[in-house]
Amino acid sequence: MGNQDIYQRPVELLQTLIRFDTTNPPGNEIECITYIRSLIEDAGLQTTVLARDENRPNLIARLPGRGDAPPLLLQGHVDVVTTADQAWDHPPFSGEIVDGMVWGRGAIDMKGGVAMMLSAFLRARAEGLTPAGDIILTLVSDEEAGGRYGAKYLVENHAALFEGVRYAIGEGGGVALTLGGRKFYTIMVAEKQLCPVRVTVRGPAGHGSMPIQGGAMAKLADVLHTLDRKRLPVHITPAARLMLETVSRALPFPDGLVLRGLLNPLLTDLILDMLGSRARLLNPTLHNTASPTIVRGGNKINVLPSEITLDLDGRLLPGFGPDDMLRELHGLLGDEVELEILGHDPGPPDPDMGLYDMLADILREADPEGTPMPFLLAGVTDARFFARLGIQTYGFLPMDIPGELINTVHAANERLPVEAVGFGAEAIYTLLQRYGAS
Repeated sequence: MGNQDIYQRPVELLQTLIRFDTTNPPGNEIECITYIRSLIEDAGLQTTVLARDENRPNLIARLPGRGDAPPLLLQGHVDVVTTADQAWDHPPFSGEIVDGMVWGRGAIDMKGGVAMMLSAFLRARAEGLTPAGDIILTLVSDEEAGGRYGAKYLVENHAALFEGVRYAIGEGGGVALTLGGRKFYTIMVAEKQLCPVRVTVRGPAGHGSMPIQGGAMAKLADVLHTLDRKRLPVHITPAARLMLETVSRALPFPDGLVLRGLLNPLLTDLILDMLGSRARLLNPTLHNTASPTIVRGGNKINVLPSEITLDLDGRLLPGFGPDDMLRELHGLLGDEVELEILGHDPGPPDPDMGLYDMLADILREADPEGTPMPFLLAGVTDARFFARLGIQTYGFLPMDIPGELINTVHAANERLPVEAVGFGAEAIYTLLQRYGAS
């Protein structure tokens, strides 16, 4: 079989994409992008390839519409994270099908999503679909390492390509979750912001044979203990409210009542504590967070260090900024520690829900047992860059998958059920058919 009908075989398409080793760094996405470009051009559509580095290109293709609606952006990335020091049951770049699953790095994040988008895009071309607005397929490099060669580069240097776009779909949502015994499909409408922080603690230096109480090491221990035991203040953002109200309405008593209680800041942390591990998904949607990740201090076994730094993976809720992070961390850790913002990647503002109902209807029809829910993502995606152009991205890569598979993202044995690929491709094609309908 040739490539003219590859859109009918999204699983095969995913297998091929996985076999391109696009581990970032270094990325080397060029062969993968070149393959996708050939499929699109063989279908009779023009492509534009733009790159800050020729080995790390980005592809843009446009399916012309009727002009009755603004263009719709489909955006995704082809780079993947490393598999180093991970024990895989099957080679991570083989794309093998085992036990009804496509195995490989990127199967979920996010070559599976790229295969769905590309399948729907090529199908629309093959079946002669003329959507209400142009469909712009944009596949980029470097999402996993900051986007400097990918979405950030395009937004800062080629914004005219996205003129008039109001809505996009991308990663960060579509996955089925089970909450309170009910199935929900996430539709990401907002995401948090990157705001890494460096904590510095100081104390007297000295000889290792002469212990000092209250030194830099002890202060570090206090900081770590506090971060482990206490949360930053509660904030109920519009996106979190939408999410919790939707879920609480769908759950029976008393589960629905408990979740609705999270919207009361006086009860939020008490309920999160009561839920225990079940609250892991919800906790970061209700707080700014700062997770310890890197410690630097000491350089000789017999010398007490006078300075230790601790780097925190800081994440801000929509609508908050670096000053909020500093204020809340000082409130938690005290003024003796020194805090430095290492960077800030602003995220999208409060969500524009204009396309949400259409996406939710598509999911309800695809799986009547599932309930769509607006979702605030604790991580970040390329949506933050397109938001600079006024574009609202929805995480909409529908996948009905067992919950435990989400834990394989960025980990060993990442895999995606065969049926999930076709399910998502069909849902995205339905969106292309309905987009812009009155």
